[in-house]
Amino acid sequence: MTEKKYETIIVHSAKYYTEYTRKYRNRPIWEEPNMNHIYSFIPGTIIDVHVKVGEKLKEGDSLLILEAMKMHNNVQMPFDGQIVKVFVKPGQRIPKKHLMLEIKPL
Repeated sequence: MTEKKYETIIVHSAKYYTEYTRKYRNRPIWEEPNMNHIYSFIPGTIIDVHVKVGEKLKEGDSLLILEAMKMHNNVQMPFDGQIVKVFVKPGQRIPKKHLMLEIKPL
């Protein structure tokens, strides 16, 4: 019989001894999201792109329309900023988590 290897994990200053599962060890490591990248939140088709590179926009302005499951989703500017690069075009089918736009704050 093999001896179990326990590891220490600290949660709010309390120490716990646990055995990590294979699923836990092979999980994707979390990375802080880049707030200047706009990714698709659902797979779909780009219906219209309302912006051009270099255009300055206010928070809430429409960036593009993404059709998914027969619904048109209006993707809006999250903060005041400028368009750096557009990675999609009308009619293009995109998967979930596809980089659509790069923006920078003003």
